[in-house]
Amino acid sequence: MKPTEGIGLPVDGGIGLQKQFSPFGEYGHWIHDAVLVPLIGFITLLVLVLLVIVVIRFNRRANPIASRTSHNTLLEVAWTLLPVLILVGIAVPSIDLIAKQYKPAPARALTVKVTGNQWFWTYSYPDNGEFEVNSYMLNLPGQPAINAGVREVGSEPWDGPAQFEVDNRLVIPAGEPIRLQITAADVIHSFGVPSLWFKTDAVPGRINEKVLFVEKPGVYYGQCYELCGVKHAYMPIVVEALPRDEFNAWVLSHPGGVVGQPGSVNAAQAPEVTAPDVDATPATNPNEAVPAAETTASPSA
Repeated sequence: MKPTEGIGLPVDGGIGLQKQFSPFGEYGHWIHDAVLVPLIGFITLLVLVLLVIVVIRFNRRANPIASRTSHNTLLEVAWTLLPVLILVGIAVPSIDLIAKQYKPAPARALTVKVTGNQWFWTYSYPDNGEFEVNSYMLNLPGQPAINAGVREVGSEPWDGPAQFEVDNRLVIPAGEPIRLQITAADVIHSFGVPSLWFKTDAVPGRINEKVLFVEKPGVYYGQCYELCGVKHAYMPIVVEALPRDEFNAWVLSHPGGVVGQPGSVNAAQAPEVTAPDVDATPATNPNEAVPAAETTASPSA
């Protein structure tokens, strides 16, 4: 699947956050824009105006005899309460977002284990027959055996955006909460996909768990966000979200891959994340997952 330009990857001349394709991302993007543009802009202009007033009205030429006023109760109350109210206004949606994005996945959500290595990623599918794939960057200098993975798009060879495409992507079903269990085999890595509002450290000897939800099928790009060694820049992340039937077919294309395993979710609703003035259909709670549909497949497929 070739990515649509400007969706799920950085774009030239881009300013601000990438377009988001998860409920958490849309909520976080709204918080970012609501705080950065109007609120911080207002505070900056207010401080600038006050400084200009002080410079003009209270310089030595305008006031040869300095005032000896030491207290102004109303002013002191105002400049104490106003910052407190501003911080509370920022904290309420921020804490709400943090709490929601760290809720556990539904009991029957699909589990994918992500392991960071020097310098590639391993994706394991314990709910689909315990198979795993290793993900290396295409066109990685000094590793010609890996460079052979060039995809065909139409009649043109295509290997993805420079230093972002990989030979094996993290393939998941779209429109479902996915339980990602993230760890590392050697040093600390960090698994992050900006357009999906997802970033979690991969720590040796520890499993960090978080829900990943992708609203629509597509290809989304990320990177390791923790300096992990000399080839830290050469372990990109590519998430390919597919409709459930295409994901099942992808699973069955791997030796030992099976679908309909106990614990998997074939269809689920989006996480409940809402923000004021966001043009999005209200989503429901990811913990209210729809039971898996019965699927029969040969384990040897």
